[in-house]
Amino acid sequence: MHLDHDPAAPPAALIGFDDFLAVDIRVGTIVAAEPYPEARKPSLKLRIDFGAGIGEKKSSAQIATLYAPAELIGRQVAAVVNFPPRQIGKVMSEVLTVGFADDAGNVVLFAPDRAVPDGSRLF
Repeated sequence: MHLDHDPAAPPAALIGFDDFLAVDIRVGTIVAAEPYPEARKPSLKLRIDFGAGIGEKKSSAQIATLYAPAELIGRQVAAVVNFPPRQIGKVMSEVLTVGFADDAGNVVLFAPDRAVPDGSRLF
C-alpha cells in the first residue's frame, strides 16, 4: 500500500493543480485510540473529529510502533477524507491518516505545528 519510502527516490510523475485539489486533506483531533492487534502491521484504531462539516471518522493507522494510544488523544493529525471507505481487516477505515517514514520505515504522523480549526483543509 505504501509508496517508496526512500528519501533519495525521484519525484512522482507530474500532475496538474486540479489533481492536487481533488485530494481533500483535512486536519482533525484524535478523540479515541486503541490497539489493533489483529492487524498485519503494528496499527491503532483511531476516531478523529474533523469538525462540523465532516464529523467523526474512523481510521486504521500503522503507527503503533511509535505511538501509544493514550498519548494521541487530543492530538491533531492530517488525513485524506475523500477516499472511499476501505476494509482493513475487521475495521472499516473511513479516512487515510497521513505521515512520513522515519529512518527505520516507521510512520511519523503529519500534523500542523500550531493548533488550527478541525476540518481545516491543506492547500
